[in-house]
Amino acid sequence: MKDKLILVIRLIALPILYFICFAIVSGALFPAAAQAQSAEQANAAVALFVVSCLSSAVLAYLILRSRWAGVKLIVSVFLVFFGIATFMPQIETAYFVTRLPPGILPRIFLAGAIVAALFSPLAVLLLGKRKQHDKESRATRLHLTKTEWAWKAGVIILLYVIIYFTFGYFIAWQSAAVRAYYGGSDPGNFLTQMSNTLRTDPGLFGFQAVRALLWTAIAVLVIRMLKGGWVEAALTVALLFTLLFSPQLLIPNEYMPRDVRMAHLLETATSNFLFGALVVLVLFSGTSLGKVSKPA
Repeated sequence: MKDKLILVIRLIALPILYFICFAIVSGALFPAAAQAQSAEQANAAVALFVVSCLSSAVLAYLILRSRWAGVKLIVSVFLVFFGIATFMPQIETAYFVTRLPPGILPRIFLAGAIVAALFSPLAVLLLGKRKQHDKESRATRLHLTKTEWAWKAGVIILLYVIIYFTFGYFIAWQSAAVRAYYGGSDPGNFLTQMSNTLRTDPGLFGFQAVRALLWTAIAVLVIRMLKGGWVEAALTVALLFTLLFSPQLLIPNEYMPRDVRMAHLLETATSNFLFGALVVLVLFSGTSLGKVSKPA
């Protein structure tokens, strides 16, 4: 009973740590945002608190269910946290948004890296994963041949491109605010939209193929960290892809209007969850689930 109470207290402390880390780093790197009007600051604080709770919860689960501990776990949590919450969304910002003031995007990357570097060790230490007690930690998972990696990567890329453009068109692109923000229009037909994109911006398909591989690398890391089997891995990856990525759009900023952020939040929350689950299923397909990962 005492151990459970201590764990609850630690879990409550995590979002507070997240909130503090994020607020301090943001205030230092983005002083103009910190000087916003009181109403805007209140809205941003509420949004940040929600983000802190969601991000802390899913990262806490990953840490507690990890087969690893110590420095190895800290580095892994940093890579997952920074990769999903900052690197993956901001490389897309770099591709699409060309109206940002000079120096803003590098500072966003730097802020995300610092927050992840501060929070990851604090979370691992707070949740008591300083030392390794699990002999299974030395085992590796997803023993695939080069051929298996190749065809599965191809399937994952195809799935991601389909999901990305389908959800992007039928959810985000249906918003007039989104179309105005990016200076585009809706031809009224998905296939026509894809044809127009292929003609005007063919590099976008290759860019999203690269992003699919980066998502896959993060998923592989999570799978190898977890104690459980493929069902737990699929749900965990799906939640990580969703809760570390999409809720960031709740936080107000001067570069993306609220209507655009909300449209993208709905789009990415649904598509990332689906893709996260599917990428794990593809990676595990054709393997002996019992040998690859024994439930803990």
